[in-house]
Amino acid sequence: MEGKSLGEALGEVLARRRSVRRFKPLPIPQEDLERLLFALQRAPTDASAQLYTAIRVRDPGLRETVARLSGDQEHIRQAAEFFVFLADVHRLERLLAHRGERMARWPRTALHFAILDAGLAAAYLALTAEALGYGVCFIGGVLNGVGELVDLLGLPPGVLPVVGLAVGIPDEEGPPRPRLPRGLVVHEDRYRPYTPEDLEAAYGAMAPYSRVGDWGRVLRRYFAQGGTMEEREGPYGRTLARQGLDPDLPTGAAFYSLGALLEEALAEARGVLFRPGEAWLERETEAFRGEGKPAEALLTALRKARGEVSDWP
Repeated sequence: MEGKSLGEALGEVLARRRSVRRFKPLPIPQEDLERLLFALQRAPTDASAQLYTAIRVRDPGLRETVARLSGDQEHIRQAAEFFVFLADVHRLERLLAHRGERMARWPRTALHFAILDAGLAAAYLALTAEALGYGVCFIGGVLNGVGELVDLLGLPPGVLPVVGLAVGIPDEEGPPRPRLPRGLVVHEDRYRPYTPEDLEAAYGAMAPYSRVGDWGRVLRRYFAQGGTMEEREGPYGRTLARQGLDPDLPTGAAFYSLGALLEEALAEARGVLFRPGEAWLERETEAFRGEGKPAEALLTALRKARGEVSDWP
């Protein structure tokens, strides 16, 4: 890049960037690793909160387990460095408590900004790595075993895996992946409705993404009914509740949503009754009562009905 402006050099990096899934068994020099860690901490963040954490996975056994949970991806094992980026509200809660403040309850908004912060930090590290000549691969597969990953990494409530990032010296070459026509992703002033021609152009532009030239197969595999994202939805929702990031369910609830909890309760009884501060789960000849907010009260009543906790008091 000698003799080129910074803008020209950056343009070349972006023009050739691609995901790398084969790495040479070589370490990243310490001075470059420092540059990468510096870059991730320079990512923007709302209100200075920095609602993310990056775990650098160095232990080979731990890396092996993460690779297996993430879809048995060999490049997680091969990469010189592997990071798991986390949405992290826990540290902010601890910081407030350290000065005698209580954190407000804002789980939806917290999750929004924490995922954004984690994604930005990962992107800053990735772009810096590519500018230094390294290859990277983002790993969305960390959501495949998101509940197990919470246990494996010892994540406290308020912390959630967002994405993995493998970084190393590339051992493969290839063209960059295609992208949608710019007019479909960059709109002016307001959202523009898509025409059939727009949508067909999208499939045409993205056809090279698939080995057989059919991008629709990729979309079906991941996003249509019965696809990968649908499989992830339940475990992800249950992990949100477990980590205290679902506004409608108490921390630790093993349910995907309040609606799923209601379905379970109705499968156990003929009816559910809510009153201020309590919920009743009614069978033909008996009823079980829980106290608290609606989901907390219903969860207690359901656990009583199942004999998981004592029905008295």
